[in-house]
Amino acid sequence: MSSETPGSTPTPEPGSDPAAPVDAADPLADAPPVPRRIVFVVGSGRSGTSTMAGTLQALGMHVPQPEVVADETNPKGFGEPQWVVDFHDELLKRCNVQVSDGRPSAWFESGKLATFGPLRTRLHTWLEEQFVEGGPELVVKDPRMAWFLGLWRAAALRCDATPAYVTMLRPPTEVVGSKQKYYSSKFGEISRTAAWVNMMLHTERSTRGSVRAFVRYGDLLQDWTVPVFGVGQRFDLDAVKSASANDIRAVHQFIDPSLRRVQLTWDDVEVPRRLREIAQESWLALDRLADDDGDVAATHERLDELRAAYAELYDESAAIAESAALAARREALAKVAPPQTSTAAGGGRVDKVPHKVRALVPPSVRRGLRKAAGRSR
Repeated sequence: MSSETPGSTPTPEPGSDPAAPVDAADPLADAPPVPRRIVFVVGSGRSGTSTMAGTLQALGMHVPQPEVVADETNPKGFGEPQWVVDFHDELLKRCNVQVSDGRPSAWFESGKLATFGPLRTRLHTWLEEQFVEGGPELVVKDPRMAWFLGLWRAAALRCDATPAYVTMLRPPTEVVGSKQKYYSSKFGEISRTAAWVNMMLHTERSTRGSVRAFVRYGDLLQDWTVPVFGVGQRFDLDAVKSASANDIRAVHQFIDPSLRRVQLTWDDVEVPRRLREIAQESWLALDRLADDDGDVAATHERLDELRAAYAELYDESAAIAESAALAARREALAKVAPPQTSTAAGGGRVDKVPHKVRALVPPSVRRGLRKAAGRSR
């Protein structure tokens, strides 16, 4: 023990460095570690999800690298980890679901993958690596993610991380118009509107009861500090709450109000009346969630009613279009295995279908084709 009298210089301990201050302490030594948190930015594509992810990244949260490269559809960048996009594309193919899928049943098909052990382990392993390499606060964004939230939630909890969800809100007419302008034209306004309803209503339901926030795209562009710092407080994000002046300046340079390049109304989008009504009512109810007192039981009940109404509308529409669906299926089968026909020169001989083509046809379909042709094999 060092000897010390009032007003004297402390005597160093034997073997210690005399030049080192005896009472010097690292101001961060006693600071508690930042807990692990992961923010999932969800919602329909073209709703401002990239802007939100990029904002949180500029404030110090980590976006796993490498990212999807920016292009003319999103010149400021997507804020999407390439690994996540590739992973989701693989899963969508497995369950036969597309990114913008209007089928209510698609949620059941994609949800089944959340129970598949190897996938859970694979995602957990990757996510753990991101926390080790990027720090305790991650932000992950990809419009495909909504189909697999159960899988991501399980992986986050296995990493001892708290999952939280930011859902971006933008009027459906603007989302549909933006997709029509910047994405493939193989989907029309009706299909895109139905997909928006399906995606947004089920995303809300699957995040209910979790730590979450809803942010209007228009509010983010008008004054990003209000919704983003509100998210930082609600989610207890150290990167947001301790953002420096340089971080804030970087966000001001990143957010460009002119990015809201498509602003349409229902007068500009041609969809059936009932679908338009459900989409508009869904938008009003979802928009209410962004209010301070909006994420309440009454709003949830209204959203449940709209989800049921949309499922009923979809089933009715599918029943009406069943003949068209069956015709399309027959046409597809005919292209894979065209009907065998006799030839004049062959005296009853039938055209041979190559084995590699026959192998593509499911056994049940092959049996039906043989029966129709009056053949046992």
